[in-house]
Amino acid sequence: MALSTLKKDRERGFLDGQFLIAMPGMTDGNFARAVVYICAHSQAGAMGFIINRSQPVTFADVLLHLELIDKNDAIMLPDHARHFPIQSGGPVETGRGFVLHSDDYLSDSSIPISDDISLTATLDIVRAISDGRGPRRATMLLGYAGWGPGQLEFEIANNGWLNCAATEELIFDRVLDSKYERALALMGVSPAMLSMEAGHA
Repeated sequence: MALSTLKKDRERGFLDGQFLIAMPGMTDGNFARAVVYICAHSQAGAMGFIINRSQPVTFADVLLHLELIDKNDAIMLPDHARHFPIQSGGPVETGRGFVLHSDDYLSDSSIPISDDISLTATLDIVRAISDGRGPRRATMLLGYAGWGPGQLEFEIANNGWLNCAATEELIFDRVLDSKYERALALMGVSPAMLSMEAGHA
């Protein structure tokens, strides 16, 4: 799905604001044990972000790459900026950064995803975060996950994904290793149950 279809005035699809949780039989290595937050879903396809993949890049690295600071400034970054989370959002456009954040920060380029969560992919939010003027809760993701028309529906129908309502708490939680299990727990499901049921429609 092209990012250009993610517009403020779009109609929300039935998977918008939902979690997708990969089933054990997921064959695409990009999505093994993935929890994906879906930002847009329509007849044109779907796009979202994996929220439980770490990324070796730091926020200081991003600021240096964008030439918003120099190496001397990087040493002086305040704690909130130094420890700001950067995650791997998916296999598409991995050099591009996106910020999922609470709705207390809005710029002209922010796109509301749900009643509480917005997406901003412009330098203004990066500057705001580094200056301490950013949103209350946020995470930066490099890259995104995308599906063409009908592709995600096909994968769900073929037992590739479970879906459930997303929670802000889990999206912004910085403990990534257990997010898969905790996302399943939202549905009252354990990984052991999935292993037993995989392959049975």
